[in-house]
Amino acid sequence: MPEDVREVVIIGSGPGGHTAAIYLARGQLSPLVITGGQPGGQLTTTSEVENYPGFPEGINGMDLVDKMQKQAKKFGAEYILDEVKQVDLGQTPFKVTCGREIKTKALIVCTGSSPNKLGLTSEEKLWGRGVSACATCDGFFYREKVVAVVGGGDVAIEEAMFLTQFATKVYLIHRRDEFRASRIMQEKLQENTKVEPVLSFVVEDILDPDQGEVKGLLVKNLKTQETSNLDVDGLFVAIGHRPNTGFFQGQLELDKKGYIVTKPGGFTNIPGVFAAGDVQDPVYQQAITAAGSGCQAALNCEKYLLNY
Repeated sequence: MPEDVREVVIIGSGPGGHTAAIYLARGQLSPLVITGGQPGGQLTTTSEVENYPGFPEGINGMDLVDKMQKQAKKFGAEYILDEVKQVDLGQTPFKVTCGREIKTKALIVCTGSSPNKLGLTSEEKLWGRGVSACATCDGFFYREKVVAVVGGGDVAIEEAMFLTQFATKVYLIHRRDEFRASRIMQEKLQENTKVEPVLSFVVEDILDPDQGEVKGLLVKNLKTQETSNLDVDGLFVAIGHRPNTGFFQGQLELDKKGYIVTKPGGFTNIPGVFAAGDVQDPVYQQAITAAGSGCQAALNCEKYLLNY
């Protein structure tokens, strides 16, 4: 049986992966995209995307990635619905193992990141329907409403501050009796009267998943163990993200949080391996930045293959 050796394989099918596929397919390199367990990535959990250029009326997240995939397929990209179990970057061609073994001259990693969650059943049911991990993406939908943010670091405070542009009130819930954010962020928080800290509390449940929208929170005071209801219209979980880089440990250079370290243009520490999207971006985590980095990685990958 002939060996399956590809010009380029893309792991992941969010905006970064689809964009890379579009560019490489137009360059007649016939990229193979392995979608991963959640085709489309985090964008598919967003009901309405209003900050992606070209869609003045907004677009459903699932519809957006579907359009990207159709565009890539139009130019000859191949997609397989599968999850990568192992990669071997020790020599070229690189080896990618999913449902089958594939060898490739070049690899673009677009495996994304996953938000840390509270672990509640109600959270899963309402994710994308009142529960979010991205204030920049979804804050606009809470104009003149009351929302809550869970977290105690800089990101949580930034999310809360951003949401005050829309919401009338923002509860900032943290399990400890003081925030762990930087001093300057805590000072900014104190100056914003629309944010109310709720310290030494945790979210026990989200109400009401049966209605398909957030109706409030059941919170517990960790000092008294008493529970109470908090009336909110939405919940933002800001307790960090984890990059999906498990099978690259010990092969690609990762930062202390596990994100792939790249040079401008998506270059990794291994020639022929590129990274794009949230998996190498601990800062912005936006669909448009992921797409832009996918374009850069694809163009540099194309140049690499010319000299392979």
